[in-house]
Amino acid sequence: MVVINTLHIDKRSSTRIMGVLNVSPESFYKGSVQTSRYDIEKTVKGMEANGASLIDIGGMSTTPYLRTYISAMEETKRVSEAVTLVKRCCTLPISVDTPRAEVAREAIKRGASLVNDVTGLKYDKNMAGIISGYGIPVIIGAYSKVCISGTLSSTLRALRESLELAKKAGIADSKIIVDPSIGFFRREVANDFSTRVTNLSWYIRDQEIIKNIDKLQCLAKPISIGVSSKSFLGELFKLKLNDRLIPALVSELKCSLGGANILRTHHVRETSLALKACKMFGISKQNFR
Repeated sequence: MVVINTLHIDKRSSTRIMGVLNVSPESFYKGSVQTSRYDIEKTVKGMEANGASLIDIGGMSTTPYLRTYISAMEETKRVSEAVTLVKRCCTLPISVDTPRAEVAREAIKRGASLVNDVTGLKYDKNMAGIISGYGIPVIIGAYSKVCISGTLSSTLRALRESLELAKKAGIADSKIIVDPSIGFFRREVANDFSTRVTNLSWYIRDQEIIKNIDKLQCLAKPISIGVSSKSFLGELFKLKLNDRLIPALVSELKCSLGGANILRTHHVRETSLALKACKMFGISKQNFR
């Protein structure tokens, strides 16, 4: 079990929804970008009312196919201001989506209760120490600095490497959530926050991970996953960004019923309704594969 403030994440709890709040204008999904105080407060209050259990704040886009690098100072400024605003208008736990330790540290000081590191503690050598020192939970993303095949086994290997880093830094097992990093494995990448794959097409890699999401339970950690609006859906179904909602919701349900504990999404209301419909009609892991 992982406890984030008073929120319990384990096999017995219902699937939690993590609402995405990007304060980074360069993010690929403009619908999640909010930069003014009014828009941030309105968006977060709406997420809370519509069923979110957590808010994930990102200050720098890590989209693998875009050159969106900004300075740590700028990312820290964006995230810190957003965390302060969200803390004032919302009671939900706040996650900070960053691979940088200095950004995470300032966000934690401002009130963030969770760090979401898509690079699995591997990009910034100080990240594990910051998380261990503050004793807060972390979402560890699947990530490799060297090319890997992109198969499920290579994803599990990358996650196990990060779990070992966490152990060496003194991060308790009860503080760790894993994420297979849908959308962050590519043949060509434009930044240092993504993983190059050699064998599988990137969109097939993401498809296979979702199909086999239940196999991540071998790590004995809660699972977080984000598929909302991701480009693999556009590639598989030949859909533009704003037309991907339906396959995204089906993918999210597959993940939930396959054991995912947290769904990170741009569409909180729609995801919440989809999960409620599954519960209402008695759709469960036993009768849905």
